[in-house]
Amino acid sequence: MEARVCRLYGENDIRIEAVTVAAPGPGQVLIALGAGGICGSDLHYYQQGGFGPIRVREPIILGHEASGTVVALGPDVTELATGDVVAINPSRPCGTCEFCEKGLPVHCLEMRFNGSAMRMPHEQGLFRDHIVVEARQCVPVGTGVSLGEAACAEPLAVCLHARNRAGDLSGARVLVTGAGPIGALCAAVAVEAGAAEVVVTDLQDFTLEVATRMGATRTVNVATDPAGLDAYAAGKGQFDVAFECSSAAPAIKTAITCLRPQGRLVQVGVAGDVPVPLNMLVGKEITYCGTQRFDAEFAQAVQMISERRIDVKPIITATYPISRAIEAFDAAGDRSGAVKVQLSFSAD
Repeated sequence: MEARVCRLYGENDIRIEAVTVAAPGPGQVLIALGAGGICGSDLHYYQQGGFGPIRVREPIILGHEASGTVVALGPDVTELATGDVVAINPSRPCGTCEFCEKGLPVHCLEMRFNGSAMRMPHEQGLFRDHIVVEARQCVPVGTGVSLGEAACAEPLAVCLHARNRAGDLSGARVLVTGAGPIGALCAAVAVEAGAAEVVVTDLQDFTLEVATRMGATRTVNVATDPAGLDAYAAGKGQFDVAFECSSAAPAIKTAITCLRPQGRLVQVGVAGDVPVPLNMLVGKEITYCGTQRFDAEFAQAVQMISERRIDVKPIITATYPISRAIEAFDAAGDRSGAVKVQLSFSAD
């Protein structure tokens, strides 16, 4: 059979093309994709041809946030059934390298991650209407969960991993810098973990309103209210934990300024090299902690969405058919009116 795919050839050069899809083999399933979310990395590939040292060096099918319906099973697949609605885990660690054997599959030396230009040849992504994937990548979602909601499992898993890196948030005062999809979901998982206060900052009122719907107790537009966080910097800082989701140097400085001594800064956003105020970081004994992707958190994210413990619907601000992918990417790049833009892969 043939499937439509969303393939990037270079900066601002997306083409909808047809590819042949084979029947699923042993351990595999054929999925009819339903929804796929445009991530910040997809946008960087589209707008700048990459981010940091990662560059697009050959045509790549984008996308790593997706859900769909199982339409055919490989000959030995028993854990899934046709008709199952599933979230697709794009992460495929090898299971045998030194880090996998140490229980750190996030750092797998042979990691395969759908829609990533890190390796060469690139790992092709999930923005297509049919795909064969490993059955182990598929996590069934609960009854009544929409395909759009299910496609949010991947970014939610990223935030759950970040939360695990932050430690116990019960009763904590939390700052989230950046109110994109990851920032909004970090606010939600902090609230779900029992944080007493969750303050979210951004440069756009639209995204901050979404963060409020995701559970933020206060929002600050640092463009229009640059003194809005001054009170949190008093007395060497007031926040216990900060999730830095913007990768912007001013936001990193603000987070370190507003954290209390021996607070923890979890760096979620990624970019190229940015300056960090090391004197303040050292003087306040701040723990600066990186976080990348996820492991067991993916299944946990699906469970939380299925049980309605996290409502992801507010972050989904627009959906476009795959035939209008360019419009979708352009909309996703306009943060004054978008948080999570998704593609729909149903017939259009």
